[in-house]
Amino acid sequence: MEIPGKIPFFVRASLICMGMLAFVSILYYLRDIIVPVIYAIIIAIVLSPIVNFFVSKGMNRIIAISITLLLVIIVSISIVALLSTQASMFSESFPALVVKFKQILHQTQNWVAVHFHISTFKINKWIEETNDELINNSRSLIGATLANIGGILIILVLIPVYIFMILYYKPLLIEFIHRVFSSNKHRVVNEVLGSTKKIIQSYLVGLLLEAIIIATLNSTSLLILGIDYAILLGVIGAMLNVIPYIGGIIAVTLPMIIALATKSPTYALLVLFAYLIIQFIDNHIIIPNIVASKVKINALISVIVVLAGGALWGIPGMFLSIPLTAILKLIFDHIDGLKPWGYLLGNNGPEDLK
Repeated sequence: MEIPGKIPFFVRASLICMGMLAFVSILYYLRDIIVPVIYAIIIAIVLSPIVNFFVSKGMNRIIAISITLLLVIIVSISIVALLSTQASMFSESFPALVVKFKQILHQTQNWVAVHFHISTFKINKWIEETNDELINNSRSLIGATLANIGGILIILVLIPVYIFMILYYKPLLIEFIHRVFSSNKHRVVNEVLGSTKKIIQSYLVGLLLEAIIIATLNSTSLLILGIDYAILLGVIGAMLNVIPYIGGIIAVTLPMIIALATKSPTYALLVLFAYLIIQFIDNHIIIPNIVASKVKINALISVIVVLAGGALWGIPGMFLSIPLTAILKLIFDHIDGLKPWGYLLGNNGPEDLK
């Protein structure tokens, strides 16, 4: 029987599509296992220089890893405690905010009825139907959240364990990667591993610095405007801002609502204006000099992968999308057949083609 020397294009395309579908399905259905491991790997890479520093001073590797993790846990608990204080103050004043929102809603209802000639009966009926729908959705959401709390707690416990194991078995894992490839590929493998480590460390450090700067700017602007819960809102805004192109829009909504409920519409506009200035500083000064210089991914691909990460893994996937795409670009750039894809992911504008 004669075997064709070349597989037809439609057969190769079908096999690639089937393989990608199977791969994405595995990523989706095993997300509860894969996502914590990826986070642990990324955090372990960031913490690796600290562990190496302690080991270089003659400290036992297990003790060095334990001290590093302990320091990270202490800092994390301190931040959570600070935010919890603000959150408790917010929960205590929540009933007063609800009353204020009802007053604003009533005033808006009267304004709409007068200017658009819509009867208050129709408006009240629409509000009641919307409230019933929101209540039903909220109940199902609360039930799902409570059901997932146990899983979240397990993940929070597992990630430090994963980090410890990855840092401890780091030499073994690197040797395994070397043995997977032939000896003539070791130089390229070392380049990819070194560049991947450098990108993740520099990108996440830059992202952390950006978050600290944005949280400071947000909180300071809200404190100057006299907005309640300024620190909590500022930190939440900085955390949301980490999500490229989308988080900044969501981040300004909450402080505007609080300003509208506790102050006046003028203060809500002032909050919007302050956040626009902060976004301008972030996009034109902070990101180009601290974050974007570390990861060369163009804006179109960034938006697509952030949305795809959210659809695949939810909010954790949105945070992971950019660094994982940067790693993929790095790998593509070192494989001849995949270099065009690396070029597509890169931050190359139309002017670069001239």
